[in-house]
Amino acid sequence: MIIGCFALIEPFTPMERQFEAIKELGIDYADLTDSHDGATLGTEYGFSASISLDSHPGKIRDMVAKHGLTLTSVCAHANLLDPVSPDSYGTHQIIKAIRLANLLGVKQVITTEGDPKTDFGHNLSEEQRLLMIASKLHAPIEWARELGIELLLEPHGIMTDTVDGMKKILDTLGNEDVVGVNLDTGNSWLGGGDPLQFVQELGNRIKHVHWKDMGAEWVDKRGTMYGCGMGLIPVGDGVVGIKEIVEALDQIGFVGPTTLEIAGKEAVQESVKRLHDWSQG
Repeated sequence: MIIGCFALIEPFTPMERQFEAIKELGIDYADLTDSHDGATLGTEYGFSASISLDSHPGKIRDMVAKHGLTLTSVCAHANLLDPVSPDSYGTHQIIKAIRLANLLGVKQVITTEGDPKTDFGHNLSEEQRLLMIASKLHAPIEWARELGIELLLEPHGIMTDTVDGMKKILDTLGNEDVVGVNLDTGNSWLGGGDPLQFVQELGNRIKHVHWKDMGAEWVDKRGTMYGCGMGLIPVGDGVVGIKEIVEALDQIGFVGPTTLEIAGKEAVQESVKRLHDWSQG
């Protein structure tokens, strides 16, 4: 199993320190987790681990190579349900992420619909949500096809967190050879979905997995929240059922990359050990 780590494991440090810390954990793969347009003060002064989508790809390649890592995806988590706005991460940024991934030799870009921030977004019917998502992803899908990129949808919102909702989005978008799923085990469970059902019913569409487990204190919040940035416990210590998900992925022959979204050195290293122990691949 290919096990990587998301590049947001130390707060208030630049992206290069994230890569260095991942390597210190004995991990060889990473997601490019946070990104933005143009420039930000935080990255300029070294207290934000974000990469500009307008960066020269050579700078990123040099950073990654310096620490002996391989990037498996570029994350471009978007807001697809609110109206278009200059301060909202959407279609334009996803296209930039696809182009950057291509220049970096990375084959996967991960996005999602996100949680609406406006009354407009919250009041959409399901049919309207599907239309909004399809409209905002139409051009990115064309770019992904042109550049040979897999555009993956992650459970991280009212539609994507359940198998039923994800199926409706996939059916609406079509382009099965370009559009796939990044299964986030914690997000799908927290949003009221069943990550094991994702594997059982959408197995051939799953191209990447984000690992995180959720402790019992999250049970009362299940179905009320869409997405959780990171897990605080090793996989297997929570209520999600990670071992069964690993075994189900093995059964369908999943060989794609996976990424730990877990905080804390000990929790990360124990999670790596357990995933290897549980997997036959």
